[in-house]
Amino acid sequence: MANLRIILADDHPFVLLGLKSTLERYEGLSVVGQALTPTALIALLQRTRCDVLAVDLSMPELACDIGDIGDGLGLIRRIRGGWPSLRVVVVTAQTNAATLRVIAADDSISLLGKTDSLEELPRAICDSARGARYLGRSVSETLAQSQQDDGLVASAPLLSKRQADILRRLVSGESIAQIAAALGCHRRTVSRQKREAMARLGVTDDPGLFSSVRACGNVLLEPEN
Repeated sequence: MANLRIILADDHPFVLLGLKSTLERYEGLSVVGQALTPTALIALLQRTRCDVLAVDLSMPELACDIGDIGDGLGLIRRIRGGWPSLRVVVVTAQTNAATLRVIAADDSISLLGKTDSLEELPRAICDSARGARYLGRSVSETLAQSQQDDGLVASAPLLSKRQADILRRLVSGESIAQIAAALGCHRRTVSRQKREAMARLGVTDDPGLFSSVRACGNVLLEPEN
């Protein structure tokens, strides 16, 4: 397949440089645009025709000019809705199985881990352009292990009602003290519920927690029955 026009999007310039350098070694693959933020990406897509988009899942920005979508799955849905014929390759540092399952549930999206070899990227691009779905080695291994562990491929509710409520409040900007006051409980209770939610999501720090929530949107915040 020749003359594929590709747009790259990642919030790290050095990552963009590596992706572009890898693709330009292959005949018939042409990088026609690059973006560092969701806002810049949407603007670029509006003025630049391309066949395949390789996009990072997490591209936070201080100010968002495209509504409340931001990055993560919200951005992917915006792109799929606005450019339904555009093939998408998500390139992500996410290793949480629940997050990856949510993304992989869409058969039209290819998925590549940032720990995978850059040499997988051209194949992912070409497979996507043909209408096939490509899963990188690390992603395939994570999903296979997850399936072996719990017998599920599709995403399932992970959090209790209280944990989901606490995370919903945290991502909206409330502090531990504010949440405790709103729920009528001690701050230690809120902190414990937060730690338990992090353990269930497989993350160990606040950046990982907010990245998982941002990537999966409301899916992770749907409580257990």
